[in-house]
Amino acid sequence: MRNSSSLPIREISGYLAVFGSAFCFYLSTTVIIYARKFQVEIDASYFTFARFLLGFVIVSLVFMVKKKRPKPVSYHLLFGRALFNTIAAFCFFKAVEQTSLSEGNILNMTYPLFVAFISWFLFRDQRDPIAIAIVLTAFTGVWMILVPDHHAAFSADSLWGLCSGISGAGAILYLNASRKVHDTETILFFMFGAGGLAIFCLYRQHIFMPDLKDFFFLMLCALFSVLGQYLLTAGFRYVTALEGSIISSTRILMAALLGPVLMSEPALSITGWVGAGMIFGGNVYLAIRKSGKPTRKQMAATGAMELTPH
Repeated sequence: MRNSSSLPIREISGYLAVFGSAFCFYLSTTVIIYARKFQVEIDASYFTFARFLLGFVIVSLVFMVKKKRPKPVSYHLLFGRALFNTIAAFCFFKAVEQTSLSEGNILNMTYPLFVAFISWFLFRDQRDPIAIAIVLTAFTGVWMILVPDHHAAFSADSLWGLCSGISGAGAILYLNASRKVHDTETILFFMFGAGGLAIFCLYRQHIFMPDLKDFFFLMLCALFSVLGQYLLTAGFRYVTALEGSIISSTRILMAALLGPVLMSEPALSITGWVGAGMIFGGNVYLAIRKSGKPTRKQMAATGAMELTPH
């Protein structure tokens, strides 16, 4: 029998794993910026393709080791998840490429707000007036990120980050439904496979045979992404959905703090910080609110948090 004192150690390891996943997802986007600094011309679509390709190879190896095959039940759910995940991943990397690390990561983490907003219209039993009021308030924070200065004009490039949050919400909703009838490996197999194929077909002109420098940045970005996925899944074995949701949302604060430090980006203005805080607060509130009502549908959301929308 294990000593009861080992439980806190496992919990701490879970916290560190989930926090490490958020850091890895952030680092995967720094690679895109560093590649540009080293005069490596790689489009966001190629980084997205590399991420899907590596993920597909790893999941395929898992199937081989376990001597299993994918077990599709509902192709509609599998390809719906893959479609929205592909859009979210591409828009996320495109947002970082076109705007900044801080803005791209913060806007990507708006997906819990959009999940709550969309669920209001789709699921009658999830119509929570207080939650939707918090979401609408948090959307004010989104606007503060998009237009941090009253004298600044709205940049159309910011729509990439906003689109990653919206499509990420769609990916989570499809994932919630898909996990009821599919195992994790089957979902990942179709997600990585269909996503990689779609990116290759749509952006073939940006995908080329990389030299050593190109390959280094492509694989580094993909490795951080896949490692983040693994740490998130492992961490959720030892933390609750509430704890994991809140820790994952720290990527908002991480992006705001580390952008100026690691990449010499301009620091967020006071308005930007308030906006980031409102988005983080909205995510935290929704996680707490959800944990207080453990319905069967909401329990499925625990599994959803094991896999990011991108």
